Amino acid sequence: MDWTKIANNGIAGLFVAVMLCACSVSYKFNGASIDYSKTKTIQISDFPIRSNYVWGPMANIFNNQLKDQYANHTKLIQVKRNGDLKLEGEITRYEQRNKSVSSEGYSAQTELSMTVNVRFTNNTKHDEDFERQFTANTSYESTQSLNSVQEELVTQMVKDITDQIFNATVANW
Repeated sequence: MDWTKIANNGIAGLFVAVMLCACSVSYKFNGASIDYSKTKTIQISDFPIRSNYVWGPMANIFNNQLKDQYANHTKLIQVKRNGDLKLEGEITRYEQRNKSVSSEGYSAQTELSMTVNVRFTNNTKHDEDFERQFTANTSYESTQSLNSVQEELVTQMVKDITDQIFNATVANW
């Protein structure tokens, strides 16, 4: 057995391993595909609640999450008026319904649903303008009261809807 070859291969392997650990490649993908030379600002209006059933904090949770989504994932400057991009709309539906029934004939799960109507205007490229509804659903066990799970479930649905809106407006998926 040639110990010199084994030692040299071991040193070479150690060298490669050290180099791989020392060199790292960082890649950040934020999902946005924006031409920042043309599009610099976004105007995000507050979305009021226009549904029959209302939970007070829902509008604030939604409006803050929507603004945070663009602040955290784009370089767009948020403005009060005359934005290159413009988002406006309203929360049109917030409701619950029985999703499944137990063997005893009682509700086993309840589905909570939220729908938001969005009007998007791209003042640099009007062929991308749209008005569309985005919906999210989540379920909870009927043994739980809505009051005990509402904040968590609304937060989940808001995250889902704001992701959908972001993808439809600036991610171009």
